[in-house]
Amino acid sequence: MTLTEILIVAIPLIIAITFHEAAHGFVAYICGDKTAKRMGRMTLNPLKHVDLIGTVLIPATLVFLKAPFLFGYAKPVPINPTQFFHYRSNLIFVAAAGPIMNIILAMLSWSIYIFIYPDPPYLVAALMYSIQVNLVLAVFNMIPLLPLDGGRVLSAVLPSPYDRKFMKLERLGMFIILALLALPSLTENFGVRVNPIGWFIYNGVQWLKNILGVTF
Repeated sequence: MTLTEILIVAIPLIIAITFHEAAHGFVAYICGDKTAKRMGRMTLNPLKHVDLIGTVLIPATLVFLKAPFLFGYAKPVPINPTQFFHYRSNLIFVAAAGPIMNIILAMLSWSIYIFIYPDPPYLVAALMYSIQVNLVLAVFNMIPLLPLDGGRVLSAVLPSPYDRKFMKLERLGMFIILALLALPSLTENFGVRVNPIGWFIYNGVQWLKNILGVTF
């Protein structure tokens, strides 16, 4: 893979992840929580959000293995919900800010893509990656499991005491997500392929593409 091909993938991914995390911090600030601003995370500087494993190693491995999808994550922006003006509604706003930002970036990339297609080819390819990566990140993060954004939204709408019981599962959340990601390979040994996360992402991305009018 050439340097140009790496940049076509890396730049849209870094922008998607950086803007996603910055959106969380910015909306949290609007809702009364200054934690992200105080810790220097309410910024578009990608170096402040980079996670060695999630932003570098995992995406690089997927590109090297020519995986059918690209995935990555950054260091979560620190928030303190006790500082929110209105706990439940503000928690929903802050959690949803990241995926909404990814959808906005996908819309912007699609608008530029339509305007410039088919040249220059490298920029067209980067915009296509940007659209796909942002939509995948938006949908994946809205899976209703903690610590994902969808889990935050679900915890905010669940009535008490179910919200607190659900939040106690956060410690197991990443293990549950990893188990679900491994499920397709495990079930193939039994002659079937069970892939709930893949189904959720594929159908969610297709739904968003239909809404945005994306035709590839």
